[in-house]
Amino acid sequence: MDILKKVHREITPLSAEDSFLVFDRKKREFDFPIHFHPEYELNLIKNGKGVRRLVGDSLEEIDDIELVLVGPNLHHGWITHNCKNKEIHEVTVQFQNNLFNDDLLNKRIMKPIKEMFDRSIHGILFTKKISNELYPRISQVSRLDGMDYFIEMVSILHDLANSRNQRLLSTFTVNRNEFENSDNIKKVYDYIHANFHKKITLAEVSEIVNMSSVSFNRFIKKRTGKTFINYLNDVRISNAAMWLLEKDQSISEIAYKCGFNNIANFNRVFKKFKNCTPTEYKAVFEGIKRVL
Repeated sequence: MDILKKVHREITPLSAEDSFLVFDRKKREFDFPIHFHPEYELNLIKNGKGVRRLVGDSLEEIDDIELVLVGPNLHHGWITHNCKNKEIHEVTVQFQNNLFNDDLLNKRIMKPIKEMFDRSIHGILFTKKISNELYPRISQVSRLDGMDYFIEMVSILHDLANSRNQRLLSTFTVNRNEFENSDNIKKVYDYIHANFHKKITLAEVSEIVNMSSVSFNRFIKKRTGKTFINYLNDVRISNAAMWLLEKDQSISEIAYKCGFNNIANFNRVFKKFKNCTPTEYKAVFEGIKRVL
């Protein structure tokens, strides 16, 4: 993707002998460029109300506390933005993507963690409730040694994996094979990504997988967490967001290229999904100064 050429490839200080690397710091602002790396990253921010979070194509202003897991090679960053607090507490945990091998992850007890890792290619936002519950433990990790340190981190990952109401952040991923093994969802995914610029009806997509419209809507909601219309708009807005940054075209041109038949509807849907207008989105990405 062209956008990845604009971000920083971070070389983390993790060595082959390391398990988890923890950075625990108090700060007044964020000043590291948007970046990506092959390691997983768990990021906890407290006292950060007004900070802006960027993960993949997701751009949102955060609340007082948040906890996010970013999967391998997904670009991400936090921007000081409207945060006035001078005592932002940030704990960042990085670990290599092969720390847990397939043999271990395929054990029954590790299934929730494996599934969480699979979802993390979109970036995962955990609830404020679980963030507050785990804040004291995550804040203490850097003070532990040896096996206590390792066991506590695995325990935290287990609690996160089993927590409720996790929210995926980015529509696009670096690796597009984001769904569970399913021929039907792969057919739907391929068809929508090939035709999102045109009018697509629920009936025609249902026919591709030989389902009724009602059954198909239940099917896609179970697999993606979204209705057909919301998933289709997700794909359209994701592509629009990338094109706003990568292509020298007007907002109206991009809106029509993404399947919207009028600019007012495009602006309304874009703001619903991105919490800002297309113009604001483009300006923020082009003018980012303080990022983690």
